[in-house]
Amino acid sequence: MNFNGVLLGVFLFLIIGLFHPIVIKCEYYFGVKCWWCFLVAGVVALTISLLIEGIFWSTVAGVLAFTCFWSIKEVFDQRERVRKGWFPKNPKRKD
Repeated sequence: MNFNGVLLGVFLFLIIGLFHPIVIKCEYYFGVKCWWCFLVAGVVALTISLLIEGIFWSTVAGVLAFTCFWSIKEVFDQRERVRKGWFPKNPKRKD
């Protein structure tokens, strides 16, 4: 039996699932100025994906890279969600 597809699905589920609260927390504590961290992490993960020879880990790194890139958009969307009152605003952070 080949479990690569199942394992890949688990990794993808975990990566995407973990980035949802990461984006929320980053926006809460740092605002949208943390977007460049997602960019740097995405470029690093993309580079790693290109350098790894094995298809499995290369795919995991590629998904991580593009999840980081997507998180740039999501952190700005999260700011709008906070502005609409759907999520709490950090009272200690100055905008």
